[in-house]
Amino acid sequence: MSMLSSRSCRPNLRSAGLGAALLAMVLLSACGGHGGGETNPGQPPPTDTVTGTVTFKGAPLAGAQVLLYTTNSNYFFQTATSDADGTYRFTGLGTSGDVPSNWLIWAMKDGYGFYPSLPDGAGSASSANVVRRGCNNFLLGYNGGGVGLDVTGINYTSLINASLAQADFTAYDGSSPRVSLARTGQTTVYATGDDADRAQGVAWPAQRFVDNTDGTVTDQLTGLIWLQNAGALGPATWTQALAEVAALASGAGGLTDHSQAGAWRLPNLNELESLVAVAQSSPALPLGHPFTHVSNGIYWTSTGYTGIDWGAVDAWAIRFSDGSYINDGIANAEATASNGVWAVKGAGGGTVQLQATGLWDSSAAGDDGATQKGVHLTYPRWIDHGDGTTTDTVTGLVWMQQAGAISGNWAQALAAVNALQSGQCGLSDGSTAGTWRMPTRNELQSLADREQGNHADYFDNTFDYADGSLYQPAPFSGFAVSQYYWTSTTDAADTSQAWAVYSCDFGVYPRPRAGNGYALAVR
Repeated sequence: MSMLSSRSCRPNLRSAGLGAALLAMVLLSACGGHGGGETNPGQPPPTDTVTGTVTFKGAPLAGAQVLLYTTNSNYFFQTATSDADGTYRFTGLGTSGDVPSNWLIWAMKDGYGFYPSLPDGAGSASSANVVRRGCNNFLLGYNGGGVGLDVTGINYTSLINASLAQADFTAYDGSSPRVSLARTGQTTVYATGDDADRAQGVAWPAQRFVDNTDGTVTDQLTGLIWLQNAGALGPATWTQALAEVAALASGAGGLTDHSQAGAWRLPNLNELESLVAVAQSSPALPLGHPFTHVSNGIYWTSTGYTGIDWGAVDAWAIRFSDGSYINDGIANAEATASNGVWAVKGAGGGTVQLQATGLWDSSAAGDDGATQKGVHLTYPRWIDHGDGTTTDTVTGLVWMQQAGAISGNWAQALAAVNALQSGQCGLSDGSTAGTWRMPTRNELQSLADREQGNHADYFDNTFDYADGSLYQPAPFSGFAVSQYYWTSTTDAADTSQAWAVYSCDFGVYPRPRAGNGYALAVR
């Protein structure tokens, strides 16, 4: 788990190119002789190759560095640069030895984030799959170590006669983001420039929910299919909830959908959050929804809560009286507590697609780290434009980098963001007043990476290679630790409050609008 601990380190390379020392080849195993005097070493063991193409908006992308990292010994074995046709190639990957050679492959180029793909059947043929994971034994920039850098790439095992082709990468620069965020559902304007006033995000379908008359409900916004009876499974501990949902099948819980055990899952944090309608309370669900027996209490998600010591079994939950997040320290939400259980199935296909939470560590069968549902995160995720802004290649949103520059009560922070322009807060982007806005609840939450235990430190972290050369700059600067960041979304359960995100665990909590907080600006 990528947390502020010494549990894991992550790869660090020069952003402008790889040093010669880093490119040095290291033999993976001893030579194949049988002792002194051997004059016929025999046939050398077979090796594998990896080939692929890097593209941007369907066209070849030249000059991308593709990195081949051995997870057996934790070093970079080869690098390749995509040519004018966007192609790259690795050769000489060993297939002999007591332990199969395992590799992690990813791509980098300034101004882009990347996501890998594999041809159908590649996993069975060559033990290759797209993964998000960390690497080891590289110096980190946060006070000598601790914050994890997680890579989205291709995990590949060299087996005899299992060379890998079409190990491709797609580049993103924010102009064609992987996900589009939905509106929060707030329609009342409480102040100029707030959530309802700006109306950012994809509009909900005219008929959002469809009652399938078989005990299920389809959300046409996300494409997810939900158990209609939100009280059918009853309160349970987190591990019990995971098991009960995994065993759910037609004939139980009011289902006549012909589903079999294993079809259903406990929703991850982004999936359960997608049901929250911030304009409503008790419950915080869209008006006219067809669900039954919805509790105003707490419902589990499958997403582990990483703001604790590794090995603890805590998980995120959401309180449906108002939509507040619940973590391990509030309202007895430890995984040993009993909370509501809701079941979901499906993989999207609605008006919007939900992004994955980023969590890849798993502590129980069927949890978020094991299923990793949603649109996965790019790597690198952030583009630093050198003008005080950074683009998230997952959502396409552009953020002001100085995260500690704007603070005050909700009205003051909102006004400051509305008036923000180039020349202020480190900006040299040419923006004018009215360009920037305070993010909605959905927009600010989209920054979250649930593999991280402390987002404030993670966002402020610069990742360095061992010789001190820069590998990846921090996406933000001055991110306030243990502070609340305002959203432009008012709490419908108590309109004297607005939704805010706690900078460390990135949970969403209601805060009095008269209190103080920080604000990020987005456009």
